[in-house]
Amino acid sequence: MAIDFPATPSNGQTFVVGSVTYTYDGTKWTAVAAGGGSLSPGSARQLLQTNAAGTATEWTSDVDVQGTFAVKGTPYPSAGSLSNRNKIINGDMRIDQRNDGAAITSNGGFPVDRWKAYYAGGGVYSGQRSTTTPAGFVNSLLLTVTTADSSIAATDNYLIRHNVEGFNVDDLAWGTASAKSVTLSFWVRSSVTGTYGGSLTNHAENRSYPFSYTISAADTFEYKTITIPGETTGTWLTNNSRGVVVHFALGMGSTYSGTAGAWASTLYFSSTGATNWIATNGATFYLTGVQLEVGEVATPFEHRSYGDELARCQRYYYKAQATGASSSWGMGYVQTTTQARFIQKFPVEMRDEPTALEQSGTAGDYRVYHQFTSTTCSSVPTYFYADTWEAQTNFIVSSGLTVGDGAIARAVNSNAYLAWSAEL
Repeated sequence: MAIDFPATPSNGQTFVVGSVTYTYDGTKWTAVAAGGGSLSPGSARQLLQTNAAGTATEWTSDVDVQGTFAVKGTPYPSAGSLSNRNKIINGDMRIDQRNDGAAITSNGGFPVDRWKAYYAGGGVYSGQRSTTTPAGFVNSLLLTVTTADSSIAATDNYLIRHNVEGFNVDDLAWGTASAKSVTLSFWVRSSVTGTYGGSLTNHAENRSYPFSYTISAADTFEYKTITIPGETTGTWLTNNSRGVVVHFALGMGSTYSGTAGAWASTLYFSSTGATNWIATNGATFYLTGVQLEVGEVATPFEHRSYGDELARCQRYYYKAQATGASSSWGMGYVQTTTQARFIQKFPVEMRDEPTALEQSGTAGDYRVYHQFTSTTCSSVPTYFYADTWEAQTNFIVSSGLTVGDGAIARAVNSNAYLAWSAEL
């Protein structure tokens, strides 16, 4: 409970609460606990606990004004804000606009939003959203080896990557004398134990910080934290390009492996001697709760609302998925007897102007609604124009449209979708 100090104390005045005496030094109250011992400014502070009657009962040691602050064992950030502190988007792997949980094996593909899979070598792994998680999470990213590579060449590399936009790391001041330290934390699980690696790099890939961590027990989620000192050299972008890139390595050749725990002026994706996970066919690797924050203390994962996380992801990729034959994408007008053009507004401003359109690949999934009738498309929708707020799409039919008419872009079934990418 609060202590009601005198409103206008004089220098040297004392005030007693239970077994504790406070003395006013002209600017502040200083406490002396039972048995003596002044808590002077700059020393480790203690919190005075009182009972309902206001009697001091005990001192705690949960506060260190020169170090960290914890409430019931839960640490608070040592720097930065309490909210919006996680630089990682979709760190809990909930958002999967592209695949809705289906597995993919495409090199350079996104098994979940904002997480990109890479492999260069003879091995292949699949990636998908999973419901196997540690307590407190709903989803994780699951990677599974489908083609093993037990003999990795020097330039082979297998990894999962997250690009952090420069606008979201401008507070780090990397590349300057004021560079701030960051802490990376995450939950990980694998069927293959050992020492794993990863790294942080800049956009130009000429500054990197390899790190390592150990998976001690097979098929068991383990919590890991890694503190990275602020980088005072190199160029780190603070615009809408790649600011900081986070890599988790799954098998790495010697060319891209470096000493853990030190900044280097070359491209490293992993630490030297890391486990070759890709060597074991059927091996699994789960990742969730990934957080990158300012400071030297890992705080609990910042659970944002689903809507908030989805909107953050839609800055980089937006998929308008049809739910049935009544789904529509936007209003437009008929340009020719075989083409209508439609405008699709994006729900948030995209990072950059999309330059292509994704669709289902089947013309029969799309139709043009005009003059109270529907005409199924003869070709798949095509990209015409996009800026960061909207896109224009052409729908093509074989005949029957009237120039100048208004029209609506509609789906024939739930397979239809339109999507735009502005990924880093």
